[in-house]
Amino acid sequence: MSSIASFDKYGKKLWIGAFALVGFIILFFVILSFQGLPDFKQLESPDFELATQVIDVKSREIGRYYTQNRLPVDYDHLNPHLIDALVATEDVRFFAHSGVDVQALSRVFLGVVTFNRNKGGGSTITQQLAKLLFDRPDFTGMGKMKKGWTLMITKFKEWITAVKLEKQYTKQEILAMYLNKFNFIYGAYGISAASEIYFGKNQKDLQIEEAATLIGMLKNPALFNPVRRPDTVMHRRMIVLNQMRKEGFISRDQYDSLKVLPLDITRFNKQSHVTGPAPYFRAELAKWLKELFEQEDYRKPNGEKYNIYKDGLKVYTTIDLDMQIMAEEEMWKHMAKVQQRFNAVWGTRDQWTYNADDAQKKIRKESLQSMVRQTGRYQAMREERLSALLEKVNEQHELILSDWDIENLIQESQKAGRISRLVSGKSITADKGKKYKAIMAGDDWDELASSWKMFQKDIMKEMNTAVEMLVFDYGPGGEKKVTMTPLDSIKYHRRFMQTGILAIDPKTGEIKTWVGGINNKYFQFDHIGSSRQVGSTFKPFVYATAITLQGISPCFPVMDQPYTIAPGDGSFGLQEPWTPQNADGKFTNRNYTLFEGLKDSRNTISVFLMQQLGNANVVRGLVHNMGIDSSLRRADGEYRVPNQPSICLGSADLSVMEMTGAYCTFANNGVFVKPYFVSSVEDENGRVIYRAMKEEQVALPPKANAVMVDMLKYTAVGFGANKSQVGGKTGTTNDYVDGWFIGITPSLVVGTWVGGEDQWIRFNTLADGQGSVMAKPFFKAFLNRLENSPEVDYDASARFVIPEGGLDIETDCAKYNAIRKQNMFEQFNPEETFQEEFNENE
Repeated sequence: MSSIASFDKYGKKLWIGAFALVGFIILFFVILSFQGLPDFKQLESPDFELATQVIDVKSREIGRYYTQNRLPVDYDHLNPHLIDALVATEDVRFFAHSGVDVQALSRVFLGVVTFNRNKGGGSTITQQLAKLLFDRPDFTGMGKMKKGWTLMITKFKEWITAVKLEKQYTKQEILAMYLNKFNFIYGAYGISAASEIYFGKNQKDLQIEEAATLIGMLKNPALFNPVRRPDTVMHRRMIVLNQMRKEGFISRDQYDSLKVLPLDITRFNKQSHVTGPAPYFRAELAKWLKELFEQEDYRKPNGEKYNIYKDGLKVYTTIDLDMQIMAEEEMWKHMAKVQQRFNAVWGTRDQWTYNADDAQKKIRKESLQSMVRQTGRYQAMREERLSALLEKVNEQHELILSDWDIENLIQESQKAGRISRLVSGKSITADKGKKYKAIMAGDDWDELASSWKMFQKDIMKEMNTAVEMLVFDYGPGGEKKVTMTPLDSIKYHRRFMQTGILAIDPKTGEIKTWVGGINNKYFQFDHIGSSRQVGSTFKPFVYATAITLQGISPCFPVMDQPYTIAPGDGSFGLQEPWTPQNADGKFTNRNYTLFEGLKDSRNTISVFLMQQLGNANVVRGLVHNMGIDSSLRRADGEYRVPNQPSICLGSADLSVMEMTGAYCTFANNGVFVKPYFVSSVEDENGRVIYRAMKEEQVALPPKANAVMVDMLKYTAVGFGANKSQVGGKTGTTNDYVDGWFIGITPSLVVGTWVGGEDQWIRFNTLADGQGSVMAKPFFKAFLNRLENSPEVDYDASARFVIPEGGLDIETDCAKYNAIRKQNMFEQFNPEETFQEEFNENE
């Protein structure tokens, strides 16, 4: 009896202990589930930072925006070799367990107690995914006991997360998530990027041995790095292939042939979202997208703004990648020739002082100083030397001092009166002037002035100390290694002529190519949207206005002689007489037809037409309808398209975008279609966020437009294009600062600007600096490439529209002259009234 009683006593204790242990385990896991683990909501939408793809008009990728270069691939599109290699190597019972493989854990436990390290690992693929979904603790500095305990807790957390994942997702989704989440180093986030970076191909095209290489990296990407440890990687690849053989995914013969193949990573290419085609376009597109997502209509369903670097968007653009690459290649060849000529013309002369008066030298010096202040060297030394002192001044006087502010204070200390002049000239407010004086009277002024002067001395010493560096060059690779002072490197890079090139489909408004400069790495400024004086490229707008409003024939003769628009003439509102000269300073005193006047860019013919029109607003009204907003004003308050007769010679400062878009009107039968470069934007799930809408308006009557097209074609006679119908106009500005050519075909309009970043970076003669030399050759070469590249979507057989019923204006000058003689044509007399659509546009 006593033994039975004793058994009952201890049996109860065992049962109590067992229940207590189970309860403890349950409580332990419940507590763990609240210790920084992702909940079901987080697991339903795991935080994968996804790259946004920029896609061309033919669905080809142009580039990406990302912080992590990750493009998700769903299971159905994964390469089968990847799946086979992953399961065979990492988790052969993946499709049988529920997130935690008890059999594998038992094997690991047996290996521990028998000190056998070859029993393999116990982590399932689901557990490995769980590791990637939350941050593991930092074991650095932990003692063995604490490290062991922390590691055990972490393992338990992974088990819980793995079980949650198995409940939330299918096996196939877990496999895809794991391969999409893993960091394969070198910026390769996920299997898609890894395939592109290491093997230069889409993951669906991977061979068995390539798939085995990438799966082998999952164990430890730093250790099994194909770039730095090829021998180690080949051994690891062989292990993966052998596992695939064991599990029946490949045969013995396949294994024997694959294991001896060399590791081929000759196409390894570490990617960056700033490299690749169309870098200027992609930079501008990023700005456009950010502005788009500021608008409430284009936000996430929950009201948050989209992040182009994390949200995995697809941006479908109008860019044609074939055309873009051709444009960049032809730009490079053309601009290399322009630069070679430029260097030969200038030689060793210093453009920062050459042929400059004192005022101009001051302007150039200040410009150079401004560029010095933008350098990393300057900013780093300024932070080190002055930040603490400037912060102290700000706390005391509530004024953040810029370099300009400090220079003002220094000048005031050297000679009183600077502050009062700045206040009276409204360069600073009276309140700021008082703060200036308070700072100078404060305890820290002497230290600030002394530190500033020492900083200026030391930074200029550093800027004038030669160091080894890379600079831009038109040679192979686009750069070269030189020994040069940082200051000279600024001057060196500033000497390069720049360009802005845009190609637009005139019928749709789709922008096909965008080249904003010669090299985005060294010259980030995009010249597509910057305003430059347009020169004679503006003249066709004046001719078009005269043809439309007055029915003047392009065969009409005008004497090449001085024409004066005087005060009181028309509605120009001039205060003084205006009598411009031709570009060459000469008058031939012979008749030019309008055809000839436009082709030869005789200023006198344009002035004559403007004089007959009687005011500038009719021209401003036309260009407004052609997409150039003539109501906009500059910073000085003047209109960007001035209400002055001088616009007939191209005095307006406009952009490549505006001018190319306006010329599209001529190529599209007088209809202006607003240029655009994004057709649609989708989120990661394919939901359309934005879709472009075509915007168009009639700017010119078809018959008047057809006459203008004939004139532009005449201007391009002898152009050399043997397939396309071509028209166009060059432009050259004062002192040869800007060179333009805008070419039109029925299928494509291309605007090209060439010039220096600064107005003193220019050619010295018309022979070198005119648009026909600086810009036109690019268009000829680019068009020739398009015409002879059948793979490019360019229709060289397209023809300009001829209006039904013919033209009401005679464009055959032989017939025009015969009729004129027969009917004793009277001297041209302008109409007194103009069409209502061209009335003043204020």
